[in-house]
Amino acid sequence: MTTKFKRGFASDNNSGVHPKIMQAILRANEGHVVAYGDDPYTESAVAKFKEIFGPETQVYLVYNGTGANVLGLQAMTEPFNAIICAETAHINVDECGAPEKFTGCKLLTLPSQDGKIRVEQIRPLLHARGNEHHAQPRVISITQATELGTVYGPDEIEAITRFAHDNGMLVHMDGARISNAAAFLGTGLREITRDVGVDVLSFGGTKNGMMFGEAVLIFAPELAKNFKYIRKQGTQLASKMRFIAVQFETLLSEELWLKNAQHANRMARLLAEKVKDIPGVEITQSVDINALFVKLPKDIIPRLQSESFFYVWDEQESIVRWMTSFDTTEEDIEAFSDLLKRHLQ
Repeated sequence: MTTKFKRGFASDNNSGVHPKIMQAILRANEGHVVAYGDDPYTESAVAKFKEIFGPETQVYLVYNGTGANVLGLQAMTEPFNAIICAETAHINVDECGAPEKFTGCKLLTLPSQDGKIRVEQIRPLLHARGNEHHAQPRVISITQATELGTVYGPDEIEAITRFAHDNGMLVHMDGARISNAAAFLGTGLREITRDVGVDVLSFGGTKNGMMFGEAVLIFAPELAKNFKYIRKQGTQLASKMRFIAVQFETLLSEELWLKNAQHANRMARLLAEKVKDIPGVEITQSVDINALFVKLPKDIIPRLQSESFFYVWDEQESIVRWMTSFDTTEEDIEAFSDLLKRHLQ
């Protein structure tokens, strides 16, 4: 007996796998190939990444986003360093202390109302550079799109990378939803990463139609020198790497990454349009990508969750998060907006 679960708005991690990607996984399941990435599927996926980001890009496939972030940061730091990020950053809030544990570095967090950090906030943190009693700032880590669903423009990223490089620092980008950001901006992926000075990118696939798998892209060649050992020691070297690689090969072909992201973003805008005038609904952030942050009356949240589960983002402010996905339909939007009206009107 099979159970069919309805699509909801809790997370783009909850979505299924894009049919083209599922078909690709099944194709890759034929026969034997050499393990640990010495296979034609990985070779092809790496070539796709280099085609998009440039031939000098170093590409390392990993299992998940936390692994990509931790290993990327580890390649950029020494244990006496500090990593600067927004207080809302995934590496600060949602990775169970893994960045601190595996890099040995201190996280220096900055307040942010929109998920973004800016040079004027970062500058004061450099006052103790050279002082042996203080962790030394080495990396600025930004998230694109941010954990609050907002997007850095290319000029904003370049301002941060220029400041970092002028001060002997590096820039890491958590790109779990980089495709959604590019879709919103109407740019290519390279234009908001390598071309504006990002040194290491955690490139997300799972939230955009893949079953599992992320990639660490290294644009500064010296940082890649020992990365294959870092990946192995960090337990992120996949033996049957073809099953990650074939997903990326498919996602990066015929702009599937962009089509998926555009659809998810469009569904979020439609949801925002449907619910914005319902009494008791207050959208608290701009709807740039596939995320809505909404303030609701506290008492109705559990009732809504019992019919269509989603996460509470801020208990005190009664703010919830709704996420759309590559497979969200207009019918899903209609049903959810009807549910809200039933409870709020």
